[in-house]
Amino acid sequence: MLTFFLIVIAVLLLILCEPLKPKNFPPGPNWLPFFGFAPQLKRLTKKFGYQHHVFLWLSERFKSPVVGLRLGSQLVVAVNGYHAVKQIFTKEEFEGRPDTFFIRMRSMGTRKGITCTDGAHWQEQRSFTVRHLKSLGLGKSAMEDMIKDEVTTIVSKFEKMNANPISVDFAHGVMSVLWVLTAGTRFGEGDESLNRLLSLMQRRARSFDMSGGVLSQFPWVRFIAPGASGYTLLQTVNSELNNFFMENIHLDTIKGHKKTHCSDDPRDLIDAYLTEIENRKDDPGSTFSDDQLVMVVLDMFIAGSTTTSTSLDFLFLYLALNPRVQEKACAEICSVVGTQHPPSLADQSKLPYTCAVIQESARLSSIVPIAGPRRTLRQTELEGYTIPKDTTILINLWSLHHDPVHWGDPEVFRPERFIGAKGELVTDDWVLPFGLGRRRCLGDALAKSYTFMLVSTALQRFKISTPTVKDIPASIPGIIASCPKYELQFKPRCIV
Repeated sequence: MLTFFLIVIAVLLLILCEPLKPKNFPPGPNWLPFFGFAPQLKRLTKKFGYQHHVFLWLSERFKSPVVGLRLGSQLVVAVNGYHAVKQIFTKEEFEGRPDTFFIRMRSMGTRKGITCTDGAHWQEQRSFTVRHLKSLGLGKSAMEDMIKDEVTTIVSKFEKMNANPISVDFAHGVMSVLWVLTAGTRFGEGDESLNRLLSLMQRRARSFDMSGGVLSQFPWVRFIAPGASGYTLLQTVNSELNNFFMENIHLDTIKGHKKTHCSDDPRDLIDAYLTEIENRKDDPGSTFSDDQLVMVVLDMFIAGSTTTSTSLDFLFLYLALNPRVQEKACAEICSVVGTQHPPSLADQSKLPYTCAVIQESARLSSIVPIAGPRRTLRQTELEGYTIPKDTTILINLWSLHHDPVHWGDPEVFRPERFIGAKGELVTDDWVLPFGLGRRRCLGDALAKSYTFMLVSTALQRFKISTPTVKDIPASIPGIIASCPKYELQFKPRCIV
């Protein structure tokens, strides 16, 4: 009885102390006491199907590219349109990450790694990781050789199927290339722990949105409804991640590296990181440690396990549904590269239509419709409005990629929109699948290279079709907009 009474008093105090909207805050809907706009956001998301559609609807309703909300106790600004989004991506005051229960759950309850940190810690860790990945081959011929090996493995599977329908798992190949750069080894084909973990990561990506949902806004709900709030799922994913990383990676990979690594000749990112830990052992302010290394590796794993593979899911489906586009790209590849050997990264500049196909797929699929949340590091201005310090910023990338004024027919798969009058590839600043600025995805070079080599090789060798899908399907909402499962048929082309 006393507990109930105390809860009632606490709720009443929260309601009575309900904060007012900050002065000159962006326009938006009214807030309910205690809950803010959270209940209405959930209802509208169910109505529209996707959270990014809700933010665009609110933007149109309040005639502003930025919309002010409060979700639980958090001040939130949803940002739509190219001009406002570009400011978020390129200005230093928007480089923070929210420090919420949901974000910490993403990082195993810590504030470590790269993806979910900010400030000097983030800058140092990101700079080190990018620098050493490049030195180890990211964006160079060494990376191309790794990709070739994985592409050859995948293409040989397609050949063995003799045009029988198959469900293709693109995640394994992406992870293997990333893992060679990170840990010096590739994953085995029958690695059940990896397959189970990838499946869990897909469930996680579909179960939450970038606002973090109820766990971010009301973390105490996990004690009342652990299943409905998603807390049980996060706990399961974290348990699997802990088993996989803390046991397999920390105990086996990292300790194995410690026994054999040479500080003057790093074989992979883990070697380079261990050397940095050793060099800074007498620095009390160092951010380099074994625990930090595990979280950096975890960030690399999460980044590579869903985004690139999901992009490929959509891209191959778009190709299967558009045979005219396939034939045009194949003709270009065979004319420029021939049929005696697969395309290389050096061929990208000579294959503008093939690159346009990839760019159009990234635009249309918009697999990250709302980019990773930001936090304002200090009070600032955006589109004439005042944004208080520590406000959460949600970036609606879908609003750029599907703007009807800019694209004309945004729901149509039309690679020609990226081809200029002279047949050259035309890039468009409105297509930002990897973000922009200093928080741009650090694996974009690998993702682009892998995608180009796999797609161009597949188009050179096969006619791609699907027996299970007739039209472009709606994506499955979540942190990542996932592609529904489907089957593909790969019919070998007559090449010599």
